[in-house]
Amino acid sequence: MKLIDLNANGGIGANSLYVQLGDFHLVIDSGLHPKKVGRVAAPNLRPLQGVKLDLILITHCHLDHIGSLPLLMRAFPNTPVVMTQPSHMLIERMLHNSANVMLREKEDKDIPDYPLFTHEEIDRCAPRMYPLAFNSPKKFAGARDEIEFTFHPAGHIPGAAGVEIHHKHRRIFFTGDVHFQVQRILPGAKFPTGKFDTLVTETTHGATEKPPGITRSKEMIRLVETINATLQRGGSVLIPVFALGRMQEIMAILHDARKFNRLAECPIFVSGLGMDLADYFDQITKKTGLVHFTRSILKELKVRKSPRDLKPGKEPPLQGIYVVSAGMVAENTPSYTIASCLLGSAKHSILFVGYCDPDTPGGQLLAANNGDQFLFDAVNVKTRVRANIERFEFSGHATRDELLDFAVKTQARSIVLTHGDPPARAWFLEQLQAKLPHAKVLDPVPLQTYQV
Repeated sequence: MKLIDLNANGGIGANSLYVQLGDFHLVIDSGLHPKKVGRVAAPNLRPLQGVKLDLILITHCHLDHIGSLPLLMRAFPNTPVVMTQPSHMLIERMLHNSANVMLREKEDKDIPDYPLFTHEEIDRCAPRMYPLAFNSPKKFAGARDEIEFTFHPAGHIPGAAGVEIHHKHRRIFFTGDVHFQVQRILPGAKFPTGKFDTLVTETTHGATEKPPGITRSKEMIRLVETINATLQRGGSVLIPVFALGRMQEIMAILHDARKFNRLAECPIFVSGLGMDLADYFDQITKKTGLVHFTRSILKELKVRKSPRDLKPGKEPPLQGIYVVSAGMVAENTPSYTIASCLLGSAKHSILFVGYCDPDTPGGQLLAANNGDQFLFDAVNVKTRVRANIERFEFSGHATRDELLDFAVKTQARSIVLTHGDPPARAWFLEQLQAKLPHAKVLDPVPLQTYQV
């Protein structure tokens, strides 16, 4: 098997892997790097020049895995794209939202490369995207060689899949992004057992040891208790969320709490894309039964759209719970504006329920100390850090010990490390070499060719 990591910047970003099996050529995922702008945020497709690409597989619909898909499809106009049924229901909406964001950023930040693709191009690409049910092996023939691939539930977000590939006598597995434990709206991963020849594994939490005693259910209880304490002292709560998956999970947690009279009465506000995706989750639930979220959750919570007239740095006119994107409090998003409104008062809370890159405003808020000066540069607001800032463990990724245990059980001859920062990969490299001394463990350098 030949493998090239097309994510030119490495780490977690424009996730995309080129794989050659005999004379069969495929690409798994085609993302955008969240910290880059313009064309450099996309995978580097130069290694694919002259290749007749047989197949594109998508593991799930986060933008670091699909955000450049129209560019790949433009370069290979006859190559089909296959994904799970829930991903097929979500992908166009996610790409259209990405096009909208790029158009705004082109105007606001004068980025000449944007948009990388248009709404019309997404519509033209759509007929080449095909759904495939979980656990349904599919044979696919190239010019001379043939593979059989199967999607396995990976937890993480609705539609997320690990990919099992059989080529001749070889058995290969790509974990994609994976979460083994049950989430409020989604079952955990169900991966195949037995030996693999090659395992390609994510390594997101390799540098992070899970604190002892923390469980998702305990974190749900702590979240609701913290919200109640904030409301009782007259404050409002900001919960920055990713619109795909985390927003719907938090709404389901709040719904459970309200249903059992554990959550104080107050308005709940959400922002646009998360509300829209709730409709898609409702359809996925009804059509596939693979998700546990219906539109009635929002209706029973009497959810409102986040007010548009909030003035940066000024108290919001209504006390409430604001469950809004972006999850990392990126500039020019609802969570950024609301954070600037709440940060300066000790009665308010800002509660993080997902990963924040240290370089983002969310990461900087988590690192700030009470009393520090904090600048919301994009809205020209400077304030002291007075609000209660807390982080809750609702990760969508497996712990490093869970992934290590899975890797060891596969007894793979070769293991390839992906989707992790250098310290995370280094931890897995050391552990896997110790526990599987006969395995070949690779941490691929971007754009270099590996024979696996």
